[in-house]
Amino acid sequence: MLGRLKEDMKTIFERDPAVKSYLEVILCYPGLHSIICHRIAHSLYRRRLFLVSRLISQISRFFTGIEIHPGAVIGRRFFIDH
Repeated sequence: MLGRLKEDMKTIFERDPAVKSYLEVILCYPGLHSIICHRIAHSLYRRRLFLVSRLISQISRFFTGIEIHPGAVIGRRFFIDH
């Protein structure tokens, strides 16, 4: 999971010319936060814990404004901007 997080942060750093530091990515990018939450929710969804995964998805949507269904499959180097 930590390796995937590093890869996600590197992807944002490479694709967004406005980013200045990795700390900025961690603190200020709701797209990264929603992807992290989705990966957790998706893992639970695959274990058939549908309600818990859906709750995580809804909490993430509340904080980030981005909703990704826990059953959705997203690949590596996925980047949500704005």
